[in-house]
Amino acid sequence: MYKHLIRPVFFKFNAEFAHHFTVSCLRIGFAIPGIKNLVGSFFKIKDPNKTLERTVFGLTFKNPVGIAAGFDKNARVFNHLSAFGFSHVEIGTVTPKGQSGNPKPRLFRMIQDEGIINRMGFNNKGVENAVKNLKKRKTIIVIGGNIGKNTATPNEEALNDYIECFEALFDYVDYFVVNVSCPNVTNLRQLQDQDSLLNMLNRLQTLNNAKPKRKPILLKISPDLNNEQLDEVIEIINISKIDGVVATNTTTTRNTLNKNRIFAEQIGNGGLSGKPLAKRSTEIIRYLAQKSNKAFPIIGVGGIFTAEDAIEKLEAGADLVQVFTGFIYEGPAIAKKINQELLKIQQ
Repeated sequence: MYKHLIRPVFFKFNAEFAHHFTVSCLRIGFAIPGIKNLVGSFFKIKDPNKTLERTVFGLTFKNPVGIAAGFDKNARVFNHLSAFGFSHVEIGTVTPKGQSGNPKPRLFRMIQDEGIINRMGFNNKGVENAVKNLKKRKTIIVIGGNIGKNTATPNEEALNDYIECFEALFDYVDYFVVNVSCPNVTNLRQLQDQDSLLNMLNRLQTLNNAKPKRKPILLKISPDLNNEQLDEVIEIINISKIDGVVATNTTTTRNTLNKNRIFAEQIGNGGLSGKPLAKRSTEIIRYLAQKSNKAFPIIGVGGIFTAEDAIEKLEAGADLVQVFTGFIYEGPAIAKKINQELLKIQQ
């Protein structure tokens, strides 16, 4: 029904407008008494033996499937998304101050290749707004906080932005993801330099370990890193003792596009996600898992549309998976379909 009736209508509209419209529909629809339970009864699968449940970096997830950062930037619909069978939602990317992001248009569908190019630029309402919304938490699913720096903040002062977000969100999220790999914020990827990154993570870990109860910190990495850089990531994790990796962010490459390459060239800069990213993100997951001897947990992101896609990531070494572009193309039943297949395999 979604792919044949609903999606064609949504895809007639500007991609960013369609996204905001979807968020508004969720908020309005779920305000009707009983709707959340009704939606949950359809999209959540029964798992009485907790076959799908797993504990990763000290947190318990009802199943391996979550929503990646970017869908719920301002923590407005994480309660609503829990009804669709996801075990976790990663809010953000959140920055200290609200910012409008890059000029529009900045979100484009690669329909024939089943991908998306975005150059949003960390558009969000700021960490205080996120905290205000997180205080309305009603769901027991795991909530992650993806944190970044304001575009106007120079890299030499970026650490202060990450610390501000970390401290403000600490009481309201279950884990953190440090985002230094988004290609849509000017010079952000320079923070992936080994020395800069290690300094940042060590500082966050110091603050984390001083808390009465620390929370997991993960690093979100680029799919455009080479093997030498991935080796550095492993070394950074070993030294800083952070809790894991999210692999991967969007890619700046276009060589995996087949039918939309000319359109992509016309669009220009931006991060590519969806099916064109699937193979590379799996390669990175497999490399990190094998090279580190599975020394740390990995959340696999990139091109997950079907149960087979999710299973491929999990078999490559991911402990959890997240969807975003697949959610847009496949619809709200994506977590249910993946978990149903996983149940068949594991029972």
